[in-house]
Amino acid sequence: MTRNGHLFTTNEYEETVAISTQPALLTSVWERSDCELIEAILQFYPSIEPHPILDSTHNTGRMWKDSDRQVVSMDIDPQHNPMILGDNRVMAGVPSNKFGVVVFDPPHVGPQGRDKSIKRFDVDFGATMECGKEHNWTLSYLYPPFLKQAKRVLKPEGLLLAKITDMVNSHKSRWAHCDFMLMAEEAGFTVCDLIVKIRKGPMMSTKWKNAHHARKRHCFWIICRNGTSCERNGCKRS
Repeated sequence: MTRNGHLFTTNEYEETVAISTQPALLTSVWERSDCELIEAILQFYPSIEPHPILDSTHNTGRMWKDSDRQVVSMDIDPQHNPMILGDNRVMAGVPSNKFGVVVFDPPHVGPQGRDKSIKRFDVDFGATMECGKEHNWTLSYLYPPFLKQAKRVLKPEGLLLAKITDMVNSHKSRWAHCDFMLMAEEAGFTVCDLIVKIRKGPMMSTKWKNAHHARKRHCFWIICRNGTSCERNGCKRS
């Protein structure tokens, strides 16, 4: 048999076709945009048709600005005119088993400054949710109710894509990505992969005068499947 002008045995031809139809390989570190990474993820991981896609923390839709994909937007803030106005921890009125992919980009830090009032920095970086002593100085309390709803609205074998960043609060590192992965497994998801996304520079605030921890210039994209296997349709390629 021939392919692109080359002569193959039957076995060689079948192997070549199988390799050529596989998704492009991903690596565990990503240095380009979120939009490009999401597209690469959607080419690599799905076992089912990824649409419709629900962005459960849409805001201004910044991560989709260079994408041709049609996305159902959800946000709790009406100023962004989302298709679904509501809390992603409740998802009132959203049908079950509806979506092939759910995207989740929750707040990464709480309000900054001693008075903890909402400031421009907080709005720009989504730092508007409380994470004080009553929350054990983390935002991880947001995850379990969201995960319950995400599992409900996802189709079987659908994907949950979560962008999670660790933070320092009350003079201690808070490992949000560890919390999320553990809570996702407890909610019935299979955590399939973790990709380190590199930013050009760390988040900065004029309120941060002294550094006692490395300035973070990365986040994690966590890929979870609403099923029991990490592989696509039983495929054993890793």
